[in-house]
Amino acid sequence: MPVPLAPYPTPPTPFTPPSNAGTQSQLVCSGCRNLLLYPVGATSVCCAVCNAVTAVPPPGTEMAQLVCGGCHTLLMYIRGATSVQCSCCHTVNLAMEANQVAHVNCGNCRMLLMYQYGARSVKCAVCNFVTSVGVATSTAEQKFNS
Repeated sequence: MPVPLAPYPTPPTPFTPPSNAGTQSQLVCSGCRNLLLYPVGATSVCCAVCNAVTAVPPPGTEMAQLVCGGCHTLLMYIRGATSVQCSCCHTVNLAMEANQVAHVNCGNCRMLLMYQYGARSVKCAVCNFVTSVGVATSTAEQKFNS
């Protein structure tokens, strides 16, 4: 005798930000790296978790983000900076603008890879495959032995 299947539960209602969301901004705490929300016009924000006071960039300052290559922490920095030092592991990360990087799929595992314009090849961090990029390439890909 077949067993009746229960209907799938209804999906939860999507989050709708409050109507005053335009009057708040966000930044990363300089102490514990948590995301902080603050009212527009504030000059500094005190973190409720670690009590660190983080200065708010001046109005109109464009911010950018990158993931630290050393500890994988999300870093925020003022757009236009050429390098950013991580406050957690002190790794100096190169900060490239969107027009300085290109994308290619790994020739082995098809992972989307990002590389600096002008590079001749890019090594996949997942499978260690080296994919050649650029216009004049004699071999499409080669396996990196390491």
